[in-house]
Amino acid sequence: MEKKVINPWEWQDKRSYVQAVEVKNPEGTLYVSGQTAINAAGISSNADMKTQLTEALANLEKVVKEAGYDCKNIVRLNVYTTSEAELFACFDIFQDWIAEHGIRQTTTLLEVKMLFETLKVEVEATVVK
Repeated sequence: MEKKVINPWEWQDKRSYVQAVEVKNPEGTLYVSGQTAINAAGISSNADMKTQLTEALANLEKVVKEAGYDCKNIVRLNVYTTSEAELFACFDIFQDWIAEHGIRQTTTLLEVKMLFETLKVEVEATVVK
């Protein structure tokens, strides 16, 4: 597999994403459903945004690894949140997680009216091998 990042500008670098990723000759593509702060028993978290974001990223990582893929090969990571203000207050968690795994992904971030039950943030990914 070959990945090529396309970034005509530099401003997005501080926001931990890229403008486009071209993938050639992948062995496989994994489309991961939105991951949230739901525990192994299926109970939705009612914790604060910081805790939910940490749990959602941990759940995403678990699914990616269980499928035999690597987080470093996430090429698209979409984020849905019920409060951009709350999310940006702890956005360093998101950026640190991306840096920890060496991820260079496209991203779309959307504020939505609501998520399932008490959830505040949801992340979905596309991963290549």
